[in-house]
Amino acid sequence: MSKLQPSITASQRPPIEPERYELYAPPTYQFTLVRRDFFKVLGGGLVVLCLLPDTLTQGAEAQESGGGRRRGGGNAAPQDIGAWLHIGEDGQVTVYTGKVEVGQNIRTSLTQVVAEELHAPVSLITMVMADTDVTPYDMGTFGSRTTPTMSPQLRKAAAAAREALLDLAAQQWQVERSLLVVSNGKVTHSGTQQTANFGQLTKGQQLVKTIEAADLTPADHWKVAGQSVPKVDGRSIVTGKHQFAADVQRPGMLYGKVLRPAAFNATLSSLDTKQADTMAGVKVVRDGDFVGVTAPNSDVAENAIDALKADWKTTSQPSSAELFDYLKKTAKDAGNPAAPSPIADAFSGAEKKLEATYTVAYIAHAPLEPRAAVAEWSDGKLTVWTGTQRPFGVRGELANAFGIPESQVRVIVPDTGSGYGGKHTGEAAVEAARLAKAVGKPVKLVWTREEEFTWAYFRPAGVIDVTSGVSHDGTLTAWEFHNYNSGGSGIETPYEVPHKKIEFHQTQAPLRQGSYRGLAATANHFARESHMDELAHTLNLDPLEFRLKNLKDARLRAVLEAAASRFGWGKTKPAANHGFGIAGGNEKGGYVATCAEVAIDRPSGRVKVVRAVTTFECGAVINPDHLKNQVEGATMMGIGGALTEAIEFADGKITNPHFARYRVPRFADAPTIEVVLLDRKDLPPAGAGETPIVAIAPAIGNAIFDAVGVRLRSLPMAPKGVKLT
Repeated sequence: MSKLQPSITASQRPPIEPERYELYAPPTYQFTLVRRDFFKVLGGGLVVLCLLPDTLTQGAEAQESGGGRRRGGGNAAPQDIGAWLHIGEDGQVTVYTGKVEVGQNIRTSLTQVVAEELHAPVSLITMVMADTDVTPYDMGTFGSRTTPTMSPQLRKAAAAAREALLDLAAQQWQVERSLLVVSNGKVTHSGTQQTANFGQLTKGQQLVKTIEAADLTPADHWKVAGQSVPKVDGRSIVTGKHQFAADVQRPGMLYGKVLRPAAFNATLSSLDTKQADTMAGVKVVRDGDFVGVTAPNSDVAENAIDALKADWKTTSQPSSAELFDYLKKTAKDAGNPAAPSPIADAFSGAEKKLEATYTVAYIAHAPLEPRAAVAEWSDGKLTVWTGTQRPFGVRGELANAFGIPESQVRVIVPDTGSGYGGKHTGEAAVEAARLAKAVGKPVKLVWTREEEFTWAYFRPAGVIDVTSGVSHDGTLTAWEFHNYNSGGSGIETPYEVPHKKIEFHQTQAPLRQGSYRGLAATANHFARESHMDELAHTLNLDPLEFRLKNLKDARLRAVLEAAASRFGWGKTKPAANHGFGIAGGNEKGGYVATCAEVAIDRPSGRVKVVRAVTTFECGAVINPDHLKNQVEGATMMGIGGALTEAIEFADGKITNPHFARYRVPRFADAPTIEVVLLDRKDLPPAGAGETPIVAIAPAIGNAIFDAVGVRLRSLPMAPKGVKLT
């Protein structure tokens, strides 16, 4: 078998810098698509298209996240033509987006904004998502960017279609355009009441409309957007009809498994395949250190992997026991003579000074759906079905791995069983494609839970040093904040302080790390809001009063006050061994505040979150019920990171790679959760997938201190309970 183009395996891949997504952007590609080519694919009707504006490559996001490199490495706007919306001769509306549905209900919210601007019922609209041969280029579904970037684009496309339909009706009926109204999927003449649905107007004609300026409906006039529309395709999901990547079947398909190294960065010394070679229907595939098998079914494939005898050369590697010292020692600026702090005088003049260090462990994404892919080669073209947040990025990975043009690779993403930032890369896709190329048949490869825990990347661990100065009246005077490794997202303080120094320090990461829900904002908010609570108690001030005293941001003030009001902050005292905590912050254009009540079992030290109230404000709300679901889900996920979740490792191995030893929240851990939404129809909608997670951990930590007087500065705070001795 000829060797494939060199490819980086999961064990060899360098760490993913959590906020430099553009490093994985595929190279630029440009093409010209004539009108008749659209209709070969779409059939007759009305097509709305445009040259993709620079904002849709999300270059702005890349710049925010520390990069700024756009496709092709340049700054020129791409010249790709993209079709965004098609109204068929049957009147059905098909909308195209490169975004991915990973459980956050953007299929529904994007459908709503199209229905709003097109003045059509939701049932008339079908959303085609994340198919690199069909949908316009998109950098990926991450960073809470779908609502602020894709919703406006699809609204413009729908508004352009609406205007084109009015032009068409005026032309066909020979009437004044100003007397025409679009409503409920129909165009009506207000004088004669003549009516036609969209399909009757297009009559199978081949019509093309480019996106131009059009009036968009203000949020306070929304009729479909802003409502709690039920989840699109919800019935197929709850009945099991929905197909995920692992459900895809192809004619003649085989099942694949990969031999995993004995440790991270291990190299293969020898391999004995004799026993596996005798197994019926099994083929062993080797390409350097990559070894895999294909078989007629998954059980045989698993048995074949077990039959392989491999020797691996390993190297000494750090363990989780020495993690935080390792991060500080390997910081890129470690060992350099420390320059005098520019705010040293501010600290020397502070009436009270507080120093503290906070740490955050590596944690796993633990998605409900592990990585899975089905790969098929046909006439030199590769098609892969896989769950990923970046279909076009994975297309680039596949093209690079096999040395073929991106035009020869198609990535199709079925609605995916969650990602939380953990599915930016295409490991399973590359592995399945390698095996499929070797055997000449389609191959399905599904990671086990242990593989997901071991060979995926993790939320970065971090060390955060905070030094603060404050006056006796509770006014912040100085603030110094150093984050080692976990990232710069959410690192800026929202509180007013005249003298501050805030820095992020890159380090040598011992494990592969990457994006996670909320990025580094979870770590930075935990440190900052815990420290603010410590300062408040040092000054004998109410934690809410202290925050408001140092806050000018009206939006953050609003969510803090709303959460406190619903929680009843300051109105009652907690019961014995119970405590109340509060925290707030802003990230990705949204503002959040959480109040938490905890109960501590003194004999065991076990922490139970009894109640959590979260207020969230992200501009105009598109779907209230689904937004509440996001906040509730973020709260539960945040409880895991706050109290119990931590990846343990030693000698290049994960030592707790399954749910029996890695404890995510369970039903018994669920508190009473209350969500308060502040619907700001005067502000454009922001994303909601990430920000609601950032305040729950510090709120819990602050509540624990309120309950038993123990200040916990490391996440997770109580994997085995709070030590009260």
